[in-house]
Amino acid sequence: MKLKKYYSPADNEMPEEANVRRLIEFIGENPTREGLIDTPKRFIKAWQFLFSGYNQKVEDIMTTFDSDGYNQIILLKNIELYSMCEHHCIPFTGQAHVAYIPNDKIIGISKLARLVEMYSRRLQIQERIGDQITSALMEHLKPQGAACIIEAQHLCMRMRGVQKQNSVMVTSSLKGCFLEGGNQAKEELISLIKE
Repeated sequence: MKLKKYYSPADNEMPEEANVRRLIEFIGENPTREGLIDTPKRFIKAWQFLFSGYNQKVEDIMTTFDSDGYNQIILLKNIELYSMCEHHCIPFTGQAHVAYIPNDKIIGISKLARLVEMYSRRLQIQERIGDQITSALMEHLKPQGAACIIEAQHLCMRMRGVQKQNSVMVTSSLKGCFLEGGNQAKEELISLIKE
């Protein structure tokens, strides 16, 4: 593919913006046309938001409280999830169901959603997001068990490649009593998610 040169980087242009302009040229567009002049700045700003999970730490999210003896499943289901496939930089979206059974400590329920947000706002694969969430819960909360089930639609499969429009990928990460404690906790979790 022979590229047409439309612009020369200005001295005060950020290297990131110049790279976006090169990508615009790569697809055959003119980065100096009116509708595209500010696109590199908008692109950089959008990526800073889409990948904001790299600037967050689990320690900043997890605030624990005494469980007051509560030792049953705590589940937050249907958490909206937006991420970017690390293989094609194309979005995948869906919902996560995150659960744990506490020992001595619990966390505010919004923290489960914040964990999903933190790990999904990175270049990702769906399987890793679930495992990162359950690993963070096990390490910082020390519950009896943790679970994350994710259902997502991958645009890299829908708008390119195999182009299967109705496909939904389901993954699970189960730790502690959800994995090793027989089927009771796992069956109760599945039942609660389906309600």
